[in-house]
Amino acid sequence: MTDPKHVAADDEHYSNIAMIRRLLREQGLVHWRKYAVAFTLMAVAAGCTALPAYLIKDFVNEAYVNHSFQTVVLLGIATMVIFMVKGISDYGHMLILARIGNSIVAQNQRHLFAKLLTERISFFADRHSSEFAARLSVGALAANQVLNQLITALGRDFLTVVGLVTVMVIQDPKMTLVTFVVFPPAMLVFRKMFRRIRSIAKAQFTGGTRVLETLQEMIQGITVVKAFTLEDQLRARFDANVAEVEHEANKMARVANRSSPMMETLGGIAVALGVVYGGYRTIVLGATPGEFISFITAFLLANQPAKRLARLNIELNSAMVNVRTLFDVIDSPATEPLEDDKPSLVIKQAGIDFSDVFFAYRPDEPVLRGLTLTAEAGKVTALVGPSGGGKSTVLNLLLRFYETDSGVVSIDGQNIAQISRSSLRAAIAYVGQNVFLFRGSIRDNIAFGKPGAGETEIIAAAKAAYAHDFIMSFPRGYDTPVGEHGLQLSGGQRQRIAIARALIRNAPIILLDEATAALDSQSEQLVQEAIAHLTEGRTSIVIAHRLQTVTHADCIHVIENGRVEESGQHDELLRRNGRYTSFYRLQFKNEELAEQVIAMSTAK
Repeated sequence: MTDPKHVAADDEHYSNIAMIRRLLREQGLVHWRKYAVAFTLMAVAAGCTALPAYLIKDFVNEAYVNHSFQTVVLLGIATMVIFMVKGISDYGHMLILARIGNSIVAQNQRHLFAKLLTERISFFADRHSSEFAARLSVGALAANQVLNQLITALGRDFLTVVGLVTVMVIQDPKMTLVTFVVFPPAMLVFRKMFRRIRSIAKAQFTGGTRVLETLQEMIQGITVVKAFTLEDQLRARFDANVAEVEHEANKMARVANRSSPMMETLGGIAVALGVVYGGYRTIVLGATPGEFISFITAFLLANQPAKRLARLNIELNSAMVNVRTLFDVIDSPATEPLEDDKPSLVIKQAGIDFSDVFFAYRPDEPVLRGLTLTAEAGKVTALVGPSGGGKSTVLNLLLRFYETDSGVVSIDGQNIAQISRSSLRAAIAYVGQNVFLFRGSIRDNIAFGKPGAGETEIIAAAKAAYAHDFIMSFPRGYDTPVGEHGLQLSGGQRQRIAIARALIRNAPIILLDEATAALDSQSEQLVQEAIAHLTEGRTSIVIAHRLQTVTHADCIHVIENGRVEESGQHDELLRRNGRYTSFYRLQFKNEELAEQVIAMSTAK
């Protein structure tokens, strides 16, 4: 059960005022000089907005009372200059704010991306990737939006209203008071909207994330969608998600714009009162028409910036929800923090030991139950056994994607929990069953194994992985794009690129997780030859379901129910007639049956 005190403290930490203060402190102050220049330009523009409203009194009086054409011309030239200065000031402050905003968005995106790199695998396993895409774009943009709204509200709208109200007070203080009696009721209307808008904005973000999630899954799983004719089901799901976002957007529009009729009505009342009172002063009391026209002009010009100021809290409430999505990730404790204070791994022979290791991905569902095994230095160790026995978990723990619940994993006698992750992973090259290639060329993907690698090293690694020939068969050779997830290459080609990437790394420890399981016989043979180059003279741990691929291993561990049931070489394990023999006979029987079927088909 959630602690109410914790919830209250969390709400206070992420209140609008607290987050605004934080944005100003962490991101606004960095650009304070540019903001000061922009603010000054906005003040100039505000003055240039108020000044014509003041000068219009002289226009009217000189034209209709004094009949001085020369003065009217001079006032016209002055007005032209004023508007020119206003245009330049507006351009200047908008350009500065845009550059500041771009910098803030980029900074937040870098910050969020860097934070995500400090998280464990389990952090991402619990979330959908579309959520982070939404946070990266919407959250980072919202931080800039809030700061821009605040600066613009203060520098442009507030100063403009102050300047225009000053003109109104100068022309007629009493009429100013008359027109302002309508604003207290308007503030009461706005206060009731703020909380509602915040909850709607939160629902909009959640719904938008679901739309991205469905779109992303459709694109990434398009082969499954087509094969299983899931178009109608996914279309229905996407339509439902879009309809939910549309519903919340309509609700936001209804609530956010509810103030508009009220403000326009109250504004109309204020104008009517001003016109009636001003007309009375001009007609009955003999005031000059210039003052009246100047006052009305200032009032009408102040209407729009005043409405923007009144709506500021509404817009901030909506934007702050998106800022919260950014801070939620940035503020969470890193699940895989930097370990610069820990010593680096020192490789002597690269011998690996698991000693009485227990581990569970979820509470009360143990995967490893006191596992103990050794991978001798410079030799190939194979892990075999039924699915779910814990084979892949061994590699996950060795890479420290997860930490053991108890027990010790060591390399050359060094407990890997007490050394830095970066040095540990730098000593390991990993090739999995589902190869991931990054967007870019074949050359780029091989070079990821060793940043800064030269062309000679890349080609040598590709040749050792039996990839050079098929690479050169492409018109663009090593510059050939691999496509998203490498889908422009076949499974065997992707696997050999991955092996080349591991080879160029030249790591003393090699981890192979079902590296040939999804390949046809011809591709498997080529990949097996590439793997032989990769593992030569290195400490290698190989996971395999197809036992014939690991018969050459120096040691085979049979892992079942989170423990090592048997260990030994292929022939030795067969002579024991234990679990390994049972697995081997089952696979051999299936292969023998397949050969019989092929023979019968050929005979026909």
